[in-house]
Amino acid sequence: MARTRLVSTWLFVSAALVVTMVGVGGVTRLTRSGLAIVEWNPVSGALPPLSRAAWQEAFDAYRASPEGRLVNSGLDLGGFQRIFLVEWLHRLLGRLIGFLFFVPWLVFTVRRQLTRAQSLRYLGWFALGGLQGALGWYMVKSGLVDVPRVSPYRLTAHLLLALLVYSGLLWEALRLWRPRDQVPLATAPTWPARAFVPLLVLAISWGGFMAGFKAGWLSDTFPLMAGEWVPSRFWAGAGPLGVVTNAFLVHFTHRLLGLSVAAMGVVVFAMAWRARPAERRAASGVMLLALLQATLGVLTVWTHVPIALAVAHQVNAAVLVGASLALVYLQPSRRSRPSSIPAATDRCAPALRGEG
Repeated sequence: MARTRLVSTWLFVSAALVVTMVGVGGVTRLTRSGLAIVEWNPVSGALPPLSRAAWQEAFDAYRASPEGRLVNSGLDLGGFQRIFLVEWLHRLLGRLIGFLFFVPWLVFTVRRQLTRAQSLRYLGWFALGGLQGALGWYMVKSGLVDVPRVSPYRLTAHLLLALLVYSGLLWEALRLWRPRDQVPLATAPTWPARAFVPLLVLAISWGGFMAGFKAGWLSDTFPLMAGEWVPSRFWAGAGPLGVVTNAFLVHFTHRLLGLSVAAMGVVVFAMAWRARPAERRAASGVMLLALLQATLGVLTVWTHVPIALAVAHQVNAAVLVGASLALVYLQPSRRSRPSSIPAATDRCAPALRGEG
């Protein structure tokens, strides 16, 4: 049992570090630091420039990039060092998370504290984390060609892959913390939580589009946009595809999805009001986080996207993903838990005792 707790704690901490990475990524984007490093050196890039000549070389490379030429042509070396270090810290954190995940995984595997299936699954999540780094560079490259702005679609993919890794690690941790066949069957309807998760993913996706299009600055009013409940003239000009191509309509769509998430959070809690205490507490957490998410979104718009509020909005979205997954985990149905599947503890017991 102690070994199982140790592994689950490692997974919970790893998931929390991914959320931290999401927050640092938000700071990087909002401080316009993401394009400061114009090369991807997974090994040598672990250290920042260590001499004035090296700093000057990095600065010259940046000044030759679209952002250096078109946006920050007046930036001096000191200003460049500030944005460089923000992006460097973002990349360093990614490397650190990989190290802090891989080394314990290796130790647990060598000591046979993981089953073969667990070891392979966890290695798969590690590989996806590495892919996340490569996707981050693919995103950055889109802003180093002609226009000094990363692709909204690559940015969204980068965000969603981070949340996928986070969700996988969290789910694995929950499976060890309390095997699902030991969780009582749901006493409340399970459809609200299962409907909430994809709705939340949609809202986060449009949040990624919002960030990529810098659409948060297009309207500082709520609930109206450009003096209208529905921006009809923008719909007329952009058509249905405007929800993913027109910055103003991306903003409007994200608002609708955000309000839908808040409303669905209330439904989740209402349907679990008479459920067993664990379900009710998890549902209340989902509702409160969903309402907080909508509130943070409105405040971010009203106050012209300050960094602190915008990052809080982004991090809270990740926390809400975790809370909703925890609720789904705590609501197993008979269909999701057939009696023919042996108990998780029985499968893992030989490995946890060091047998085999």
